Amino acid sequence: MAQGRRFIAGLLREHSGRLVLLFLCLLVPLWVFVALADEVHELEDFYFDDALLWQAHAMAGPALDRFFVFISAIGYQWGVVPVDIALTVGLLIAKRWREATFAGVSFAGSALLNMATKQFFQRDRPTLWESIAPEHTFSFPSGHAMGSATLAMVVVLLCWHTRWRWLAVALAGSFALLVGISRIYLGVHYPSDILGGFAAGIAWVSGVYLLLYRVRGRPWLAR
Repeated sequence: MAQGRRFIAGLLREHSGRLVLLFLCLLVPLWVFVALADEVHELEDFYFDDALLWQAHAMAGPALDRFFVFISAIGYQWGVVPVDIALTVGLLIAKRWREATFAGVSFAGSALLNMATKQFFQRDRPTLWESIAPEHTFSFPSGHAMGSATLAMVVVLLCWHTRWRWLAVALAGSFALLVGISRIYLGVHYPSDILGGFAAGIAWVSGVYLLLYRVRGRPWLAR
């Protein structure tokens, strides 16, 4: 009995980080996404969506307009996508094959998953006011939120076992949060779209990481 307890304790100590990642970054975000998706599929309204949109719109002004249009632009095609490509190519050039595979699969899979889920749910975008940066695709989940969360998670997990991990958490997390806020401020996404995008991106990257690093090892050290 004592030997069994020691074995379990040792197993938990050895894999505690992976268990935390599994629970907090895969299972919890997956549960959040499924809960949101179920309500969207049933065409239910979220009580906080319109209220938060109007609160964001109440702060509108020329300076914030310019700021959030810029953040929205670099939050996807003019920022996130080029960085995704550059990071993957850089890892390939450095011959970090597993890290490059992790980054490439995370980025490409996230984009494909977002396009597929948008087509499945076909949620219309908010129409509370005329946006200064209108969008014409479907709304749920937010591609900007999912893409920025995917990039943030990839960067954080690659840096986690380095001295830069908390700086990566602060910078990448703040960037993803700003991108999500910009989409609400511009009136092109419901807050529930943003939450769905964040949850899907975090869960997807965590799943890819746990799959590729299922054996002992970690980015920059595993072979």
